[in-house]
Amino acid sequence: MSDAYLTAFKGAFTSLLRWSDLDDFWLRLKAQSGEDWYLYAVGEAPPMDVASRDGFHRFLAEMDLLLKREHEEDYCGIVYADDLHSPTFIKIYDPNNLGVSCGFSDNPPLPGWVLSKLPPIDLQVALPPPNNRRRWWKKLWS
Repeated sequence: MSDAYLTAFKGAFTSLLRWSDLDDFWLRLKAQSGEDWYLYAVGEAPPMDVASRDGFHRFLAEMDLLLKREHEEDYCGIVYADDLHSPTFIKIYDPNNLGVSCGFSDNPPLPGWVLSKLPPIDLQVALPPPNNRRRWWKKLWS
């Protein structure tokens, strides 16, 4: 398991709060080569290779459409980056599984997608959900 990946995942992030902020952010990302990013859909097997330039750009375009279509708010607030101008780690939360993705939570939901310059690990294995409900259920019936 990659300690560097988990450290980066748990690091400080800034939200792209407004849709115009997200549009500017996508433009900055598209201006980069795009050939050094891992595109990870959490819940799928982590990719072993970085995306191609075309794949990276296709992902950004499709993600932009998905977020604007399915996040029915007048603000974005579900895309977070470790650095808004030179990012190396980006979390994108699924508009249909937000839970408490912003603000504070001891157990925030995992993002739907992670873009990183570090090889990803299986976040569902590395950060399993809490067992408090399972323990409660077992105690109830024992």
